[in-house]
Amino acid sequence: MTDKIDFTRVKNFIDGQWVEEIGVEYLPLYNPSTGEVIGEVPLSSEKTSLEAVDSAHAAYDSWKRLSVNKRVGYIFEMRQVMIAHREELAVSIAVDQAKHISEARGEVDRVVQILETACSIPTLMQGEHLDNIAGNINGRVIKQSLGVFGGVAPFNFPALVFGWFIPYAIGVGNTFIYKPSTQSPLFMQKMGDIFQEIGLPRGVVNIVHGNRSIPGTWYEHPKMTGVCLVGSTPTAKKMAQACGRGGKRSMLLGGAKNYLVAMEDLNWDLFIQNFLNSCYGSAGQRCLAGSIVAAVPQIYDELVERIVQASKKVSVGDAMDPDIYMGPVISARAKANIENYIKIGIEEGSRLVLDGRNPAVPQKNKNGYFVGPTIFADVTPCRTIAREEIFGPVVSVMKIRDLDDALQLIQAQKFGNGACIFTQSQYYGEKFIADADAGMIGVNVGVCAPHPYLPFGGIKDSHLGTNKVQGKDGIDFFTQNKVATIRVAPPEGGSDKEKKPEGDRSVRSCVAQ
Repeated sequence: MTDKIDFTRVKNFIDGQWVEEIGVEYLPLYNPSTGEVIGEVPLSSEKTSLEAVDSAHAAYDSWKRLSVNKRVGYIFEMRQVMIAHREELAVSIAVDQAKHISEARGEVDRVVQILETACSIPTLMQGEHLDNIAGNINGRVIKQSLGVFGGVAPFNFPALVFGWFIPYAIGVGNTFIYKPSTQSPLFMQKMGDIFQEIGLPRGVVNIVHGNRSIPGTWYEHPKMTGVCLVGSTPTAKKMAQACGRGGKRSMLLGGAKNYLVAMEDLNWDLFIQNFLNSCYGSAGQRCLAGSIVAAVPQIYDELVERIVQASKKVSVGDAMDPDIYMGPVISARAKANIENYIKIGIEEGSRLVLDGRNPAVPQKNKNGYFVGPTIFADVTPCRTIAREEIFGPVVSVMKIRDLDDALQLIQAQKFGNGACIFTQSQYYGEKFIADADAGMIGVNVGVCAPHPYLPFGGIKDSHLGTNKVQGKDGIDFFTQNKVATIRVAPPEGGSDKEKKPEGDRSVRSCVAQ
């Protein structure tokens, strides 16, 4: 376990070089496990953002003309170096984002899998061909790159969101500008070094740190093609409007409020294991975290008792401590916000059966930002804690009449990211897959994150824009279809029914014989 963290002055990565901007404000970077300042992050100027746009635009023409196998070769090299630096990358996530080190390693491993999938881009971006549409006319669809894209990342998955955006974007021939969260920038500092190590051409990927003024320079810029985001729904809606005004392509993933539906025939051991991972993994700070547990009357009381007892055993502490289960939330502000939701839950009449405020932590972590597992029972759909995204380890338990009741609740909410059911009934499972109004579905799975081969994203207020991330959706978003209509014409003076000379009858004679 690392006790001493080196102070890091975060820099921008523009045109293949680390750049330190002078004369701008720097924000303190905290280790959420201890509350200590471990670095500082620049609020870069619009001028710096525009320099990154120019760099990416200048690199685009030569990068798109590079053969696809060479572009994918850089992605493969990126994969190799990430594997070699796996622990270093994971520690960077565990330190500033405070994801537990075991989960941080898992996040790096998932990005490696995404890079492996992106290495299939030569197959995934193949076009189509249709012969003989009409006399001597063929049709062809070609997938081509678009230009310069910008991406904005949240604090909670600094590696995963990089994987969703950059490998697909550059693999098909685009260039990219990436704005990490100012709360968790260290992973991309490591990745900039990796870009240099593999010799990625200058300007193909640029990293700019700052606030909303950075993407603010993209929406109307003639050199920008599209914008990607993973963040809150209000932010996604504002960016969708700005992209619409500027005519930019957009892929915007928003907030969530995910159901875990518990039926009377569930497997208890499987449910408890998945409940803990879904609701308390990453301290509840992920878009697929379980937030509402909806249980049928036959098991409701037993379920509340079982999850309370299991949750009491969840150890809370330093994200780098391998012996604890759950690390802190990202900031003092996030901690206060979560605790305010707990207060609202009590005031609105929900029954607090497990209070995670002020959990016991080691002395060295007394200034960290910790909220322990928190459970409310007897929550009704109209309560604030059942409607709004809390983004912390707070669980609301509802009693439902039956599966149809659960499906109606899921349909009624504004979010539609994920929903999971726990049952041994094939009928329940198939009905849930068909009728649950969410973009990602889990059956006996608590975190229904699709494998990188498949698209990731929700519906309703959980997703705005044209496509989801990764898989074929990622390819479609970062490419445009060019359609060619081709008439095959014979040489002038010739004919498509030209006859061979009379003396040349060898083939015909063989067939006849």
